[in-house]
Amino acid sequence: MASLRVATRMFCAAAETAAAAAAAPAKSTRWERVRNSKAGVWCRSLVSDYKEACREIVVGAWGRPAKATVYVTLMGGAGACFYTNPDQSSFEAALLEHSNQLGLLSPWIRNAKSDGHIQSLVKFRNEGRLRHASLGLLSLVYWANYDTDSTLYEAQCSNLSMPWLEFHQRVLDVGFGSRWWMLDSKMQDYDMNEGEFKHLPAHMLVSSPPSVQEVETNERLHKESWLALTMEDEVEEAHVVDSYEEKVSAEPTEPVKEEQT
Repeated sequence: MASLRVATRMFCAAAETAAAAAAAPAKSTRWERVRNSKAGVWCRSLVSDYKEACREIVVGAWGRPAKATVYVTLMGGAGACFYTNPDQSSFEAALLEHSNQLGLLSPWIRNAKSDGHIQSLVKFRNEGRLRHASLGLLSLVYWANYDTDSTLYEAQCSNLSMPWLEFHQRVLDVGFGSRWWMLDSKMQDYDMNEGEFKHLPAHMLVSSPPSVQEVETNERLHKESWLALTMEDEVEEAHVVDSYEEKVSAEPTEPVKEEQT
């Protein structure tokens, strides 16, 4: 009975070993078949090419650090410009913000250049004629002849569209580095109306810088304006008034003579 059990175990172990030996070549053969296929050869060659290119980049950067620094700087700057490239929504938000700033001022205070530029942009926006073009590193805002939803023949015909030679005349703003440069330039001194001073004489249009003595005097007066007030002058004035009243009261008064009737 014991010998039968031992024989059974030996037979099972031999069967398991034979099954494992039969399965191992089949698995390795399948992997070898996939590796040697066209797709496997192409993937291995692609990985080898990338590996060689990376090795050459590292070796070249180590041999020429200045050139590698310039390339990395240019690539980083291009990536930053692409990431901070403003879109059309940012332009409309900036336009509305500047329009509200001008709306809070009186027409007599607004700068004529700032007001005219903002009013023209708002007009193009309300008419649907503002266009935005992204060039990757920067953006352009220009005006078109018709709205995008217009169904007129002139608006739909491609032969009557805007010629490219006139494109530079239609550019309204340039966006770069999260800023709209022409819009910010037009809004400088937007609360200063230069027309108010054009009727002044020539000698009042030019102001000379103050001298050193004038600056020192102004600073001294400014510091003295912050000092606490003293009551010495008032006390002295009150003392003079009191002494004058005592003097007047001490003088003898002449009797008033009655008129004889």
